[in-house]
Order: sequence, then C-alpha cells, then structure tokens
Amino acid sequence: MRITGYKPALISTGVILAIAVLLSAAPKPSYSLPQSSPTSAKEIALTFEPSQTKVHYILDATMHTVHGRFALKRGSLHFDPQSGKADGAIVVNAASGESGNSSRDARMHKEILETWKFAEATFHPTQIEGHVSLAGASDFKVKGTITVHGSDHEIQVPVHSEFSGNQWKGTAKFEIPYTKWGIKDPSNFFLHVKPIVNIELELSGTQSPAN
Repeated sequence: MRITGYKPALISTGVILAIAVLLSAAPKPSYSLPQSSPTSAKEIALTFEPSQTKVHYILDATMHTVHGRFALKRGSLHFDPQSGKADGAIVVNAASGESGNSSRDARMHKEILETWKFAEATFHPTQIEGHVSLAGASDFKVKGTITVHGSDHEIQVPVHSEFSGNQWKGTAKFEIPYTKWGIKDPSNFFLHVKPIVNIELELSGTQSPAN
C-alpha cells in the first residue's frame, strides 16, 4: 500500500526540530529585577534640656499684663523625617508657675490651675508638617495633644529651629483659650482678664538618630 504525505510530514518535523535547536542556543533575554525603594531615613530623636528650656506665659488683664513662667520637667521628641510621624512627651511642671506676685500665684495654684490636683501639663506630638533641616534653620508645625487641667486638647504649634551638630535650639508660640478648656476665669469685679493666655517657648537640647 502506498503511504502519502510521509515525506512532507518528515520535512515539517525536521524544520520544527531545527527551530527548537536554534532557540535553545540563542542567548536568553536578560531581565532586570525591579529596584527596591530606598530605605527611609532614620528617625531623629530630640532631647530637651530642662535647665536651658524656658516656658513663658503672658496674660492680658485690665490696665496691666501678667508675665510669668513655668519650669520644664523633661522632654523628648522623635520623628520620621520622611513621613513626619512623631512621638514623645514634653512635660511642664504646672506647680512651678510663678509671676512675681505671691498672693496672685497662690490663687493661681489653688483656685485657677488647681496644681495640687493637676501638677503637670503634657504635650504629646503626633505629626510634623514641613521640612526640618538638621543642618541649619527651618520653620515647621508640630501637631499633637496637650493635656492640661485634666483634659486633652488638639493643638498645632509653629516652631522655628536651628541645628548645629548634635545641638539644637528653637522657639515656639501658641495660644491657650483656657476658659473654653474648663479652667476658671480669674476675673473679678475690679479686674478683667482676657480668656486667652499666650505661651512662648525657648527650647534647647541635643539630637541623635533614634534607636
């Protein structure tokens, strides 16, 4: 019996085998692995020096302005320079408040701030907005929660800082609407006091990469 189509089939098979050999011998295309994203910068840790940090308060009243100060107990802040995420605690000794008038200060501690019950005021930073230069001056804002007189309040504090080596210093100013925050109004029949106290900070300390 005559078999037809055998030779063409054999030729086709040979062609396929030849192509396979050529392909196997050809150099394989090179593929580059995707580049991994750069490692984020290390977190920065700031330590506050209590002896070099000053907490001033300014309270406008009838016919005069009260100037006073509080002492810093301790302070630390660390943040991610890329994301701005921050943490830490800045603790002020509320019982240290003084304005140079002993009777006024006694009333402030006993009736207004009630420091016998709320001895500390604490700021917990959560986020930094803006660029913090670690080799010079910069301006940015720090968001967080301040706990004063037993209640928490969200605030945003504008800060000016200057870094030199592992040393840093800065200034900050913000307002506290103390009557809205549940603190007693010290006004009386003869004296009217504004319901807002201005806080001015002089900051100083050291910085290092956070662990």
